[in-house]
Amino acid sequence: MMRIFTATTRVPTILVVAVPVVTVLVMLWAMAVANDRNPLPFPDRDYHVFTAKSEAGLIVLEEIMQLHGHDPRFRADSKAVQRTIFSNGTIINHPQPQMLATLGNPSAALGFVVENPDASARDVAALLRSRGFQAEPVYGAEPGLPIAFVKTDALSGSALVFRKHLLEMGARPDKWTSRTLAVEATPPE
Repeated sequence: MMRIFTATTRVPTILVVAVPVVTVLVMLWAMAVANDRNPLPFPDRDYHVFTAKSEAGLIVLEEIMQLHGHDPRFRADSKAVQRTIFSNGTIINHPQPQMLATLGNPSAALGFVVENPDASARDVAALLRSRGFQAEPVYGAEPGLPIAFVKTDALSGSALVFRKHLLEMGARPDKWTSRTLAVEATPPE
């Protein structure tokens, strides 16, 4: 009888260690993505923005989102806006009054991730006007960030917002921390 498998097979140690480790990491990442908890900035999807009427409103809306299983991921505050980004892509913010006035006092916005926010806002405003709607691109409403807006009557009390990919927005936003400690005594406006 002939022995076909007489020699031992040698597998490099690096493969013995690396393959299981990589497999476990890919499985963990896939589970995180499936549960809407992707730790990576990919994919950077389009999003929805809702405006809180006050800082106290922002705080209670953060709590409501958490009660319903949506974990806050980041605080992306600037001088003009207090902003919480949730794991499902929803953004709840509280802009300063002058920024709200510049944008036409929108209560919400449809947000799009684009290569060139200014060009996208200009093109979308032209499209809306060609269909009979009023549309005005707004640039520089949030200085220092690659964001452009379109005020339009195609939406009721809302706006369109265009921004670059998260990795091109500048510094990584801060991890979310509760605002309730900082403003516990602030009554609703």
